[in-house]
Amino acid sequence: MTTTKVLGTSIPRIDSPSKVRGTRKYPTDFERKGQLYGKVVWAAHPHARVLRLGTAAAEALPGVVRVITASDVPVNEYSIAGANDQQVFIPEGGKVRWLGDRIALVVAETEAIAEEACKLVRVAYEVLPVVDDPRAAMQPGAPLVQEQRESNVMCEIHIHHGDIEAGFAEADVVVEGTYFTPFVEHAYTQPDAGIGYIDEQGRVIIVDSGQWAHDDVHQIAHLLDLPIDQVHEIIPAVGGAFGGREDMHIQHLLAVGAFVTRRPVKITFDRDEVTTRTGKRHPFYMTYRHGAKRDGTLVAVEARCVVDAGAYTSTTIPVLNNAASFMAGPYRVPHAQVDVYGVFTNNAVTMAMRGFGATQPPVGYEAQMTKLAEALGLDPVEIRLKNLLRPGEHTITGHVKHEGFAAWESCREAALAAGWREENGRWIRPDLGTPSAPWKRRGIGVAVASKNVGYSFGFDDQSTATVDIKLDGSGNITGATIKCGATDVGEGIQTVLVQFAAEALDISPDSVRVALVHTEQVPDAGSCSASRHTYMSGNAVVRACQEALAERERVLRAETGETTVSATATYHGRNARPTDSWSADPTGNGQCNPHIGYGCGAQIALVEVDTETGETEIVKMWVAQNAGKAVHPEMIVGQINGGVHMGVGYALTEEYIQVEGVPRTRSLSTYQIPTVWDMPHEIVPLILEIPDPTGPYGATGIGEMTTLCTAPAILAAIRDAVGVWIDSLPASPERVYLAMKHSSTT
Repeated sequence: MTTTKVLGTSIPRIDSPSKVRGTRKYPTDFERKGQLYGKVVWAAHPHARVLRLGTAAAEALPGVVRVITASDVPVNEYSIAGANDQQVFIPEGGKVRWLGDRIALVVAETEAIAEEACKLVRVAYEVLPVVDDPRAAMQPGAPLVQEQRESNVMCEIHIHHGDIEAGFAEADVVVEGTYFTPFVEHAYTQPDAGIGYIDEQGRVIIVDSGQWAHDDVHQIAHLLDLPIDQVHEIIPAVGGAFGGREDMHIQHLLAVGAFVTRRPVKITFDRDEVTTRTGKRHPFYMTYRHGAKRDGTLVAVEARCVVDAGAYTSTTIPVLNNAASFMAGPYRVPHAQVDVYGVFTNNAVTMAMRGFGATQPPVGYEAQMTKLAEALGLDPVEIRLKNLLRPGEHTITGHVKHEGFAAWESCREAALAAGWREENGRWIRPDLGTPSAPWKRRGIGVAVASKNVGYSFGFDDQSTATVDIKLDGSGNITGATIKCGATDVGEGIQTVLVQFAAEALDISPDSVRVALVHTEQVPDAGSCSASRHTYMSGNAVVRACQEALAERERVLRAETGETTVSATATYHGRNARPTDSWSADPTGNGQCNPHIGYGCGAQIALVEVDTETGETEIVKMWVAQNAGKAVHPEMIVGQINGGVHMGVGYALTEEYIQVEGVPRTRSLSTYQIPTVWDMPHEIVPLILEIPDPTGPYGATGIGEMTTLCTAPAILAAIRDAVGVWIDSLPASPERVYLAMKHSSTT
């Protein structure tokens, strides 16, 4: 491990003082003279044809400036992944496909007037049959969500590795399981909000809470039919995202409002709108079959997964690409068959959420590994350590794991910390102690998972950074400014970039500042997603600093007297590790190099289950996470705690409920985010530093990985405590109690 001065120290976050003082501005805090207010007329049905649209009554209301409809949008289409199958507004004669579709935007002098005018917009619908189960939607004759397609199956992915029949023929034991993970709400703290306006040069400017400003600008320029340099986006402080701000929910509405009215337009969604009209995590319907030899060697994995894509494409295809590649987990599997299907329904659009296709599969494959351990009489840690991939070994896509892949080390560290011990090659579980009440049972569960760092499957993931350094008369560096479009949505990436720059330039972090994310002023760094910024933007900043230092040496040698030196660098992830897509495999068996890099982690949960109520209490969790290089240890602990919190919700409480495409979950009062009372009594963070040789100073991403293992570890602990498997999330007290009751009567 390279010795560093700044990296590895938990410097104060650069955004903390302004947030603590309340002076840091979020999108909703921005105001402009003469601004108007916008409110959306949402679709009234999850599947319907718009027969007639009347806006006259709304436009006649005093204070209403404009009712904007599809006819006001130059190119009424957009999407994040290039499909352009979403419309800004559904036109007369068009079709709504979910309740998040928009009919119009009312723009008025006050928000109250705009809200009242929305009620006066008249829409006549022809209600159409709703498809709300992707398994039924796949069947021939099902009503089509996208009528231009032959079926509701948006995409399908197939991986064939080895010989699956031969693999199961080798197996001494086979276990099967069916698992379901539900829709999940992102539940970020700050509702979507922002303001759009026309600047002095006639350009469309929006201030909002996005995750990838430069991509938003591309989409908005397309739908407004404007040159790219006529649209700019500014992203100030953002109150959480978790993938939920990757798709445009409000950005395009701000732009269209300003473009049409030529006045500033402010829009703020209320919590009902955020909850019912924005995208969710994909539900997975998974069926698994695992085969192993008597000594625990895994020989075959068969997996089938049907995924609810909701009404539009969004990022479902890359999410499912990821999911397919991780369906067998971080294990050595000589024979595998994986079949994954993404299916349109009239449910909420499903999109990016923390883990991006790698969060759902561990619920299945980790349960399968524990079932194998039970069937073979092996310890759950032992069977995992026996089968976890190591660097140089092949995945089910034929990809070779790189140096720094640390799933095995993560599992071992977590197990040792939790009290496991190794004796004569066998792993012995710890004593779990005495439950807190006679009617409670204790159990312990293990889970290991990994996920990609950066964009995958041949996408040219890149980040660009510019570094300006200031020099005194002697050529010493007195300060530096980083210009990089890396959006900080609360995770602290801008502080990390300050540390990278300070390390590379050998100056104090106090001398480094980060420019505001403004697409006119900072280069494109890609999305705040895929746990990529520490690796991608960190590499870009370090390289820009190195080039700036080289330029400084040239200036000093030439004695030009320059006091400012700048350098720009672009880091391409695939230059370090080339990736390709499924189509690169001429056999069609899904053999390719999908990912640039990986982050790995393991978690162990100690729980108590109340046998009278089914309530699960988490006594302790041990969380091992490889960071490659712990740039800011305190923030890594924060990511661990936050990841576990999200994982606890996934495991025990959270479920976004829809019935025939209509949400029954409409607010945070009915969507059960874990409170402090639901959290583990103690979380033990275990930060590993097994470097990725291509990462900046060895660092890799961790943001999403801290959530992957939590739910499967808790489910395994419930099984260990009371002898039942909960195969459908969440493992609510009712589900656990009924499972125990059913088990006792069979």
